[in-house]
Amino acid sequence: MCARSGSARGTTRNTTWRILPGPEETKAALAENPDVKGMLLITPTDYGTCADIRGVARACHDADKPLIVDEAWGAHYPFHDDLPTWAMDGEADLCVTSTHKMGGGLEQASVFHLRGDRVSVDVLKAREDLLGTTSTSALLFASLDGWRRQMVEQGAELLSEALARAARVREEVESISGLHAVVEEFYPLAFEHDPLKVVIDVAGLGITGYQAADRLAERHLHTGLSDHRRIAVQITHADDEETVSALLEGLRGLVDHDFERRPPVDLPSGAELTLEMRMLPRDAFFADAEHVPLEKAEGRVSAEMISPYPPGVPAIAPGEVFTDTIIDYLRTGVRSGMFVYDAADPELRTVRVVTY
Repeated sequence: MCARSGSARGTTRNTTWRILPGPEETKAALAENPDVKGMLLITPTDYGTCADIRGVARACHDADKPLIVDEAWGAHYPFHDDLPTWAMDGEADLCVTSTHKMGGGLEQASVFHLRGDRVSVDVLKAREDLLGTTSTSALLFASLDGWRRQMVEQGAELLSEALARAARVREEVESISGLHAVVEEFYPLAFEHDPLKVVIDVAGLGITGYQAADRLAERHLHTGLSDHRRIAVQITHADDEETVSALLEGLRGLVDHDFERRPPVDLPSGAELTLEMRMLPRDAFFADAEHVPLEKAEGRVSAEMISPYPPGVPAIAPGEVFTDTIIDYLRTGVRSGMFVYDAADPELRTVRVVTY
């Protein structure tokens, strides 16, 4: 049982979002599927929206099921009271954190955290041994230990400064014509929000987030996320006045830049993103496959993952069936600047489907 985070429905600037699951949805799903082994919850999202981990954990535990949390963007949560709930404080059984994202670990530095006895230490170690390298890096381990010590000794102060800088960025974004810092819109939609994730709506400039991100990258300012109308940046303990000022200067520069006007992205609803799974993902991935033009893929079973990136959440996975709505979304997205990193054809002129 796998789900993305949050627990509410709402509308943000003409875009309807449904972020699931919360405790009630979890209880209902577990009652309907009593044979599941546990639950995987992905929180926070790349937008900084967070699920009610404690509520979901208690729903799982009432059914004697473990809760595993993919908390890739939450390495900093244990070290400041004004940040969202850390998975271990939220009674999850296991979480994995990508310490190289919002922490100070080197790239590939990640950590398991284990709580209670619903997940066996021996089983977890055995599974890790199947996937981990035997050529471990002392540099990665040293970066983990060094950052952990820094956070224990200086984390509250460093993160307080980062939170103040993030608040300043939001305030100044609101003063830039055509830009909007998304804040209050999140709270009907998610249980918590990470204030260090600054989400900026650029639709007021008549451009897409893809265009804004590309323009900022030309100025050596790399965003953490872009979509059809937003970009997201993260302020960390490593930022200072120089980096924040450079970001704000780049954002102001978007207003005066002469952008090409691009047609809109045909964005599906949440329900339309839920596709029929006709084959098991493994079976579809290894099945005999062929490449067909994207516009002729309706009704065919995908043999590949197609994930707009960032954030890298699959629009369609192996085993799922292409619909006209998904085809239109991918076609118009790529036309507008969407980057698809995992498809056999990144331009999506063709897609890989299971042979009849």
